[in-house]
Amino acid sequence: MAKKRKPNFLVVLIDDLRFDELGICGHPYMKTPHIDRIGHEGAMFTSAFHTTPLCSPNRASILTGQYASRHGIIDNVARDAHSHRLPNYHVILQRLGYETAHIGKWHMGNSGGPRPGYDKWVSFPGHGSIIDPVLNIDGKEKKYEGYITDLLNGHAVDFLKKKRDKPFALFFAHKAVHPDAFQAADGTIDFTDGGYRPAPRHADLYKGEHFPRRPNALPASEVVKDKPAWTEAHAMRVNEASRKVLDGILAGTDEEIRLRAAMMASVDEGMGDILKVLEEKGELDNTFILFLGDNGYFFGEHGLGPERRFAYEEGIKSPFLIRYPAWFKPGTVNDELVLALDIAPTLVDLAGGKAADFKTMQGQSLKPLAKGAKPKGWRTSFMCEYFSENAMPWLVGMSYKAIRTKRHKYIHWTQKSLDGVACDELYDLKSDPYEMKNLIGKRSEKGLVARLRKQLASLVAKSVGL
Repeated sequence: MAKKRKPNFLVVLIDDLRFDELGICGHPYMKTPHIDRIGHEGAMFTSAFHTTPLCSPNRASILTGQYASRHGIIDNVARDAHSHRLPNYHVILQRLGYETAHIGKWHMGNSGGPRPGYDKWVSFPGHGSIIDPVLNIDGKEKKYEGYITDLLNGHAVDFLKKKRDKPFALFFAHKAVHPDAFQAADGTIDFTDGGYRPAPRHADLYKGEHFPRRPNALPASEVVKDKPAWTEAHAMRVNEASRKVLDGILAGTDEEIRLRAAMMASVDEGMGDILKVLEEKGELDNTFILFLGDNGYFFGEHGLGPERRFAYEEGIKSPFLIRYPAWFKPGTVNDELVLALDIAPTLVDLAGGKAADFKTMQGQSLKPLAKGAKPKGWRTSFMCEYFSENAMPWLVGMSYKAIRTKRHKYIHWTQKSLDGVACDELYDLKSDPYEMKNLIGKRSEKGLVARLRKQLASLVAKSVGL
């Protein structure tokens, strides 16, 4: 009897991609046929979330299956040494017989050099450059001519074309749709020499298109009436330094949204090339393909943008598409609460991992959700957390712990009070999906608040291993 082949793994991660920035996810004009194919031929998860909606912490959460408060990458400050010690699931996959590769953005520390767990390495320092980037290929760093998305697509295709006698695990992390930026070691960002840059062939794509704003895209003066925790932050945000950043990337404008969509065109072309290679090699149906973003993004909702750090839906929700015929029939739509933390345990589970391989992971394998199952015991809530950063002066003091259930969201601002009264927030997502009516002061909700606080305290304790 022939031995059953282990599945291959392909995780495609997009930088700063909102939950609605794909054709399949409802974008009004963006065309992403090859990416959409993943969901059309597999599953689209409509309630997928990040637990710390910020680049470095969430990337570490994906690779470890842990909350940020456990793995310790809590912000975007360079932590190169720490990132070499993460309990990365690719180390486990190597032990289970996989050939592993990281291609693209790393951004847990600014070094572009190889980390443990990968047989093939292609990355770049920090945020990288969109045009003529410096790439680190297996420890050797040099500048290459071309558009970074196309270059990374080429490396991914080359890796997939390679003849091998092992299953593969490719973690493919695009720079798109993050704009060009310089990041200092303390995490501060300067966009003055860059911005969103589509490939030259897509420069005028979607010219003149309009992206309808959500009802909660409100000016800061309206937001603070319902969300007093934001009073000081929004006041600080109008200073000259902040305006320089905002103006540098056309923040909140239709042009910003158009340029992001145009940058995704080259991502989608590369996805088409990847699917073609997998088909030609006869590996498509034996490859677990997952496509997602690394955090959300605000287009003016709650007075925010360019921003992603906060626990409102636009910040924590992610596109989450999986193609794997053994688990999901074409056109599956799943509304269970799934997390970026679930990726590591899912892949290790599929690879044949044992109990010891899961001992540090806090996510759950998605296997119980396969084949349309509605499993008992699946999560009904999760925690989101953010640790305020000195690199973002207007956000100092905006740390929070939040709980999101299938119906409600409670946000506890851990460093905020106004005249001695906590500035917490409570939303009923069924009646108020845009989070515009803060119910925290309603006497009728006192019992609910008490229950959510208790649940949040339990999740906080578990996140740090108490």
